[in-house]
Amino acid sequence: MTASRTDWWRSATIYQVYIRSFADGNADGEGDIAGLRQKLPYLRDLGIDALWINPWYPSPLNDGGYDVADYRDIDPLFGDLAQAKELIGEAHALDLKIILDIVPNHSSSEHEWFQAALQAPPGSPERARYIFRDGLGPDGDQPPNNWRSVFGGPAWERITEPDGSPGQWYFHIFDVSQPDLDWSNPEVHAEFLDVLRFWFDLGVDGFRIDVAHGMVKDLDAPDLPYDESNLLDSPKIADHPFFDRDGVHEIYRGWREVADSYDPPRLFVAEAWVEPPERLARYLRDDELHSAFNFDYLKAAWSASDLRQSIEQSITVLGSVGAPATWVLENHDVERVVTRYGRIDTTGGTVRERPAERVFDEQLGRQRARAAALLMLALPGGAYIYQGQELGLPEVLDLPEEALQDPVWERSEHTERGRDGCRVPLPWSTAGTSYGFGSNGSWLPQPSGWGQMSVEAQTGDQNSMLEVYRAALRLRRQHEAFQSAEMTWADRGADVLAFSREPGFACVVNLSAEPVTLPEHRDVLLASGPLTDDGRLPADTTAWLAV
Repeated sequence: MTASRTDWWRSATIYQVYIRSFADGNADGEGDIAGLRQKLPYLRDLGIDALWINPWYPSPLNDGGYDVADYRDIDPLFGDLAQAKELIGEAHALDLKIILDIVPNHSSSEHEWFQAALQAPPGSPERARYIFRDGLGPDGDQPPNNWRSVFGGPAWERITEPDGSPGQWYFHIFDVSQPDLDWSNPEVHAEFLDVLRFWFDLGVDGFRIDVAHGMVKDLDAPDLPYDESNLLDSPKIADHPFFDRDGVHEIYRGWREVADSYDPPRLFVAEAWVEPPERLARYLRDDELHSAFNFDYLKAAWSASDLRQSIEQSITVLGSVGAPATWVLENHDVERVVTRYGRIDTTGGTVRERPAERVFDEQLGRQRARAAALLMLALPGGAYIYQGQELGLPEVLDLPEEALQDPVWERSEHTERGRDGCRVPLPWSTAGTSYGFGSNGSWLPQPSGWGQMSVEAQTGDQNSMLEVYRAALRLRRQHEAFQSAEMTWADRGADVLAFSREPGFACVVNLSAEPVTLPEHRDVLLASGPLTDDGRLPADTTAWLAV
């Protein structure tokens, strides 16, 4: 991987930074830019190519920063624009790219545009930036339709007009504090093109687009035939009124023109929960976005058949438009993979798809997570690592109820705990008030014993999850086979995944219950766990081979 390659993203390993929980540099219990800057050498040495930073914009943090109050600034909780610019320069000096989150579907209700809309009359230019509608019924006291928020509850909220009378309703796919922008308004288009240029001019290398399948709505569509409230899941009906509508593609063609006007061209990554895969491929045509998260792979069960089907389909379908596949096991919205793989049901999913019980086999989950890491990093295409994934952190399932901050907790009337369990601040050291996260506690409580999984505890232990990741990422950069986008499957049995990449590399994953014999090879380059005494590959173990 070289900094001069304009297509670096095709095989990049991108590390997701949930900045509030990464590292605290100013002792206020909150992660920040100062903490991230201190840890840049750690990320360089880990072997990643780029950082994707979750929203750091000014925000009331009702939804973890995805409620943006100002798209051109930094929340004082995290730092300021001067620090952001210094971070970008320091990262580039270490050959690390910087990718930011952009949230174009909605703003915060505290954004100056929405505050102006609340003070303006119906039909005004200020309200035209958002989706305001009159209510139904003689008094307008019923929402315009039955659409539901993906966080639970109605997707419409009624306002009080400046004169104190009951007023119009505004639409919000997510929390009530996140009003949806109206992308049929040219002013909204122009605003976001300018936001893109603002950050590109500061040196940012690309954007991850939040809810990339949203933005365009058919407000004349009828009521939905069922409760469409599953958090960030793929829409289950055709011609959905507010997800995956054809109009989004025209938006992204305009964005691509802006990205391509820079030297080198800037990158776009889509968060698009759409099915089937052919629908996702439409976002990645050569005049639209560059790559997309592979949620089909993230949700696949720990089974040879499910994983192979997802891998083959991803490579084939995305390759049909010239796009690389990407591989994702975790992010800030889903249960950590150690916990998921320690359950009987190993399929992945969002908050509302995962079991509420707290029972899982952590040792089994950790063994499978190590094997899954080597499988993911052996595949052609890009890979994403969510902070703490390289440490093997489990989901924190027993956070005190009073500590929960995800809006899902409130909007589900305290029946769903939400996503805070995968957002607990990282442990950097074995001891201290927050295990090295900072010197004054952490905004979410860390479990006792969290330091046993810290960077300090795992560094130098060749059997640790961290050292497995470091070794794999080092080989991924050095081995010539990883420069190719090709792979060839080999038949090693129904419960074994085996493939080769030229020149001279093979990967074998044993998903059966018993050890299996490895194919003929010159050397074992890396394994997720020890082989048996007679050189066989144990259950739930992956080996990289020189062949």
